[in-house]
Amino acid sequence: MTAGLHMLSLVTVAAVPEHRCAINGTDTINFTESWNSSLVADAIPLDVHGKLDSCKIYGPNKSLADCEHWVYNTQYYTSSRGIEWNFVCSQRWMGAIAQTAYMFGVVVGSIVLGRLCDLFGRKTVFVWAGVLQLLFGISVAFTTDYYTFIAFRFLYGIFGSGSYIAGFVLTMELVGPSRRTICGVTFQIMFALGIMILAGWGYLIDNRFYLQIVYGLHAVILLPHWFLMDESPRWLWAQGRTRESVAIIEKALKINGSTETIDIPALVSQCKVTCAKYSDNNNSGTRNLFKTPNMLKKTLIICGCWFANSVVYYGLSLNTGKLNGNPYFMTFLVGIVELPSYIIIMYYLDRIGHRALISTMMLLGGISCLVVVTLPQGSTIATCTVMVGKLFISGSYSIIYKYSAELFPTVVRSSGVGIGCMCASVSGALTPLISLLDTLNPKIPTMIFGFLALLSGFSTLFLPETTGRTLPQSIEDGEKFGVGDTCFTNCSGRRLSDATEDVTETMVPLETTNKKS
Repeated sequence: MTAGLHMLSLVTVAAVPEHRCAINGTDTINFTESWNSSLVADAIPLDVHGKLDSCKIYGPNKSLADCEHWVYNTQYYTSSRGIEWNFVCSQRWMGAIAQTAYMFGVVVGSIVLGRLCDLFGRKTVFVWAGVLQLLFGISVAFTTDYYTFIAFRFLYGIFGSGSYIAGFVLTMELVGPSRRTICGVTFQIMFALGIMILAGWGYLIDNRFYLQIVYGLHAVILLPHWFLMDESPRWLWAQGRTRESVAIIEKALKINGSTETIDIPALVSQCKVTCAKYSDNNNSGTRNLFKTPNMLKKTLIICGCWFANSVVYYGLSLNTGKLNGNPYFMTFLVGIVELPSYIIIMYYLDRIGHRALISTMMLLGGISCLVVVTLPQGSTIATCTVMVGKLFISGSYSIIYKYSAELFPTVVRSSGVGIGCMCASVSGALTPLISLLDTLNPKIPTMIFGFLALLSGFSTLFLPETTGRTLPQSIEDGEKFGVGDTCFTNCSGRRLSDATEDVTETMVPLETTNKKS
């Protein structure tokens, strides 16, 4: 929940409301001329949409000049970083860089904290990331210099999603394969809930300083988890700490009322073999993802899907302020519209299959984006179409992590998913910069989002289906896996000939990377 709230906090904290040039001698700190007055109409030209130009003003002899100062429509926002530092016109890049700094922090966090999860444990990183998330979430509210603000946003980004990474992995390692879909989707639901809470607080608190403090304080709810949850037994097992791992499992059996007993000596012996094998597997380099034709194809396509999903997801989420209507309500809708897609996934994913569902959702999301550019800007139908696009792209985004993990063989699974997450984080950092292209034409960013989604959605059809299939273990298995299996040769979900029943998994840790991280 806190990850979604922190990641999109600039939507309210640095909002840029409707604005126009300040008229010298008329607009002052204590008085702003009515936007509909004849004086304003004579001093400020109209833009191509028939509205007051936000960056130009008439100078002597009706010559056009750039604005030096601005006044803002305070109907929805009376205080924000965007108003204080004028993230408008030639200074719009300042707002984009602020969001990009956070997203690059997420990139660094996914690498560094993911590694720390493997070294020191999921629980430890989860709680310490929460502590630092609290620290920087509050500290960023006190910054008065723009470049200090950017530095704090970067650090805020590292830890703002750090607990999400560790918490997701810890949860996935505590449940079996049959429960991972619902647990993974539950995490996405909480991310969407964070967006809705973001909108609610923004509506209630009109001072950006106190609003950021409240956002930062949400990290407090993470701290009690030090006492409420145990370390991942899988991670303990992989570290050779078998007895600690078994103790946690025995505790779980007791809480669940199970009468099953555990043969500790046998598990200790098994652990030695398993850990040695896991250590050997971990030596498989990332280069193996690109060495053979089939592995190369799967890696490039899935990385493209990560990139497209992220850029479209954040592109639609961060631009809610441009939609017609109450911006807080629009942000709330952007969060709540994700919920139907997650319900669809929980019900249909194992019935239809990963490939068909993710491709369909990306294609429909891309089509929605392209339809939007043909509709009148700010119209109700355009807003509804954006929400439909967000619904579909949220659904495809929630599938891609699990699908990626199943495409790659065990020995390079972590590397494969990690590279995908890296592509997603980089594209998320580029999204605010892509949005600046609307200065050339308001339709350009949305068209880019649409074409990327269509291209990736179509390319996904060339990936193999993983539902109900025995997953590859070695590099050789990975190269053979899915050869000749595309949607054009077999577009059904479960392949009964390859279906296997759930088996007891080897207790090794999962990947320390994830979606929206």
